[in-house]
Amino acid sequence: MRNIVVRALVVAASAATALLLTTTGAQASVQQGETDPVFDRPAVTADVGPYVTKLTHSQATSRLRSSGITWSSSGNCSNRNNPTCTSFDQVNLATIQGAQTLKSASGCALNITGGTETGHASGTYSHWNGYKLDYSLYSCVGNYIRNNFGYIGGNKWQSGSGNIYFLESNHWDVTYYNCGGC
Repeated sequence: MRNIVVRALVVAASAATALLLTTTGAQASVQQGETDPVFDRPAVTADVGPYVTKLTHSQATSRLRSSGITWSSSGNCSNRNNPTCTSFDQVNLATIQGAQTLKSASGCALNITGGTETGHASGTYSHWNGYKLDYSLYSCVGNYIRNNFGYIGGNKWQSGSGNIYFLESNHWDVTYYNCGGC
């Protein structure tokens, strides 16, 4: 019973913090490299922990299409359990909103080549768990990321909101902790 009460208090406190940040427009002060002690991950503004909204593939593609964002797969499919597909099943709403924010802020064409399908590295903030998207290498997007985000070493840049943009050999691998200003 005690665990339930404690969990309810954590949820209520997280929701109240998110509401306060939303209604006041306040920004949390986060130092480079600081981690959230409760959820053991990089601290980000207005985060409410593991309570995220998941989308179906159809819901995600509708949002992407409305923003002019394209997607493709080597298998021309969307089955989450097939590594040659590009699926958005169980993607986080904030991840899709992050893609929409990148598209609108950069004005660049954006094509997603990896979503929540199997075949990517595992981990809490993984593709499978809805936190990551892969983008095609377009010079417009690459220039926008390099010129507007902070270089943090090892082919990685971090946006002001805490999202990580990692330049791999043939795509951008992006971890969305939040929507990046949506």
